[in-house]
Amino acid sequence: MAFRPHPERRPVLVAGASSGIGAATAEHLAAAGHPVALAARRVEKLQELADKIIAAGGEAVAVPLDVTDEQSVVDCVAKAEAALGELEIVVAGAGDLAVGLSYETSPEHFADQVNIHLTGAYRIYRAVIGGMIDRARGDFVFIGSDVVLHPRPWSSAYVAAKSGIDGLVATIQLELEGTGVRAGVVRPGQTLTGMGMNLDPKTTEDMLNDWIKHGLARHGNFLEPHHIALAVAAMVSMPRGAHMRAVEVEAEGAVSRDRSSGKTPADPQSTKDKGTDR
Repeated sequence: MAFRPHPERRPVLVAGASSGIGAATAEHLAAAGHPVALAARRVEKLQELADKIIAAGGEAVAVPLDVTDEQSVVDCVAKAEAALGELEIVVAGAGDLAVGLSYETSPEHFADQVNIHLTGAYRIYRAVIGGMIDRARGDFVFIGSDVVLHPRPWSSAYVAAKSGIDGLVATIQLELEGTGVRAGVVRPGQTLTGMGMNLDPKTTEDMLNDWIKHGLARHGNFLEPHHIALAVAAMVSMPRGAHMRAVEVEAEGAVSRDRSSGKTPADPQSTKDKGTDR
C-alpha cells in the first residue's frame, strides 16, 4: 500500500527550545519552512528566538512549558496547535544536567533527573500521540544521548534517564508500527551547550579526570548544537514509507597537520616543508 506524502504544512513543537540543541533545531526547521512552536520555561528567551525567526521570514510562536508538570504539557500542546495547527513533528529535548557520584547523589536529585529527561519526554509523547495516530502520520523525535552506549562517571541519574529513553523508544516503535506514525531517537555525543556550564571548577576537573581515566575523553572536540539539528531534520524529512529509527552523532577527532596537508610524517618532503614550524 502506498503512503500518502507529507502534507505541505508541517507544524513543529520543539521542547527545550530556549537554548542549545532545542534552539538550533527550532531555528533550522523554521528556515526549512516549518511553522515552529518554541517551548520551554524561559519564555523571554523563546520570544527572542521567535522574533528572530519571524524577522527572517519564518513562522514561530513562544509557548511556556514545564515538562515536570502534566497540565503545563497539555496546555503547551493546546496553545501550539491553536496557533499553528495540528502538530506534525514533535521534538522532545528539554532537560538539564546535574552531576555527582552515584553514592553521593540523593534519591531526590536522582528522581529529579529521571522526571525531567525521561518522564518529561513521555508526558509530551502522551499528549500528542493520540492526534498523530488519528491522522495516521507524524514524527516524534526524542533527544537521547550517547551515554546509553558509553556511560560516563558522575552522571548516574542522567545515564539512567537517557537509557530509559532508548528503552521507551524501542517499545514505542513496536507499538506504532502500522499506524503511520514514526518515532526515533537522536543520540548526541558531547555537545557544547549551556548544560553543565554552571558546574564548579573542582567538580568539573574531577569528573573530566575520571572520564580520561576510563578512556571516555579521547579528544577535546565538541559538537555544536546545529550538528544535532541537522540529524533531527534528516530524520523527520525522510519520505513516507521510510523510517530513520536512530541516529548517533559524535564529534570528529581533530585532523593532524600532517594528514590535513595530504602528507605523512614519513614523507621527507613533509619534513622539509615544515621549516621552523617543526
